[in-house]
Amino acid sequence: MKPEVFARIDELRGRLGAVRQRGGVIGFVPTMGALHAGHGALMDAARRDCDCVVVSIFVNPIQFDNKEEYERYGRNLAADIAFAADRGVDVVFAPSAEEMYPASEDAFVEVPGISEGLCGAFRPGHFRGVATVVTKLFNIVQPAAAYFGEKDAQQLAVVRTMAVELNMPVSIVGVATVREPPLDRVHLDPDVRNRRAVERLTRKPWRRLRRAVDALTDEPSDPELHEVRKRAKQARYAYEATAPIIGKAAGRLAKELAGLQDVLGAHQDAVVATDWLYQAAVEIGDARTGYAAGRLAQIFDDERRALRAEWRRQWKRVRKAHR
Repeated sequence: MKPEVFARIDELRGRLGAVRQRGGVIGFVPTMGALHAGHGALMDAARRDCDCVVVSIFVNPIQFDNKEEYERYGRNLAADIAFAADRGVDVVFAPSAEEMYPASEDAFVEVPGISEGLCGAFRPGHFRGVATVVTKLFNIVQPAAAYFGEKDAQQLAVVRTMAVELNMPVSIVGVATVREPPLDRVHLDPDVRNRRAVERLTRKPWRRLRRAVDALTDEPSDPELHEVRKRAKQARYAYEATAPIIGKAAGRLAKELAGLQDVLGAHQDAVVATDWLYQAAVEIGDARTGYAAGRLAQIFDDERRALRAEWRRQWKRVRKAHR
């Protein structure tokens, strides 16, 4: 049986209000369409748990930082409704952008910290757009539970944090999904649908890291190693973000890059601690306290020296993973 389809907020609220009056439990699956097996797993989970399953199909303009990407995002509402029908969905909410954003958007929802890094590092404003539209959808649908794929781990973490900290009366359910790229319907242009094209996204961060390492002398300065750490962090984010397409090799490399970042981060911490303690040892008037600060400074300096040796071993592991 086909689901009921609503494009207007007031009409959807009226329909779902009747469900709640009967004591029905509403499960919600927010999507941007182009539905595939991963979405199907979310719908199946909602169907098992809830009396009424609502699926939204809305390509959210405010989570795109590129207007052209938004405009070419694949839209096939009829196919998505048919897919939802096969999964036993009760209601489809497919609003227009004008329905969701009838005036200029002046109010946003942001979840700082957890929105940064990974995908957030490459798509500024993306998770602000996600958090804002999910908040609006939660207010419209008022579900008891909302279902998100665990594959999109950062998005799931953003939504969970937002729901908890804003006291939203909704349970956020993470569902293990197998991502199935719908190659005939994805929004990417044909020349960027393949693995090789995605790999190009990693080249610049990797080359910047290589140049930073290759420029080092046998005894690099502490600031030079700090620069390598920053380049390793950028490369790690690139490989983590593209691993779902590139595959396990990118994941392994991201893991080794994280190890390099950790070693050089600990080195930088030791540098800062050493400098501060040596300065404190000089400035403190009390001899005993000054002596203790000096001894601590020596301990951190020894750690700094050990980490200077360790980072090259970790770099070799990074190079091996890159082959």
